Amino acid sequence: MSPGIGLMKRRLEKERDAISLAVSGIAKKYNIQPENIKTLETKYDGDAGDWYVALGWDEKKAVIQMDSVLGTITEIKEI
Repeated sequence: MSPGIGLMKRRLEKERDAISLAVSGIAKKYNIQPENIKTLETKYDGDAGDWYVALGWDEKKAVIQMDSVLGTITEIKEI
């Protein structure tokens, strides 16, 4: 297969990559230390190519949606 044909390589290939990006995003947005953030749940949507990571800290919880190909956070939703 020549370059550019077929699937793009995913930047967030593993669950730990997605968790790391999610924790980093929450730590920056809410100005909290990463070690105070707990991973509650992770899910990968193979059809959309998105990771969903649920995190909790203090009394708050959020779901972080990420594009696995671009390796970017697309949405942070407090729940």
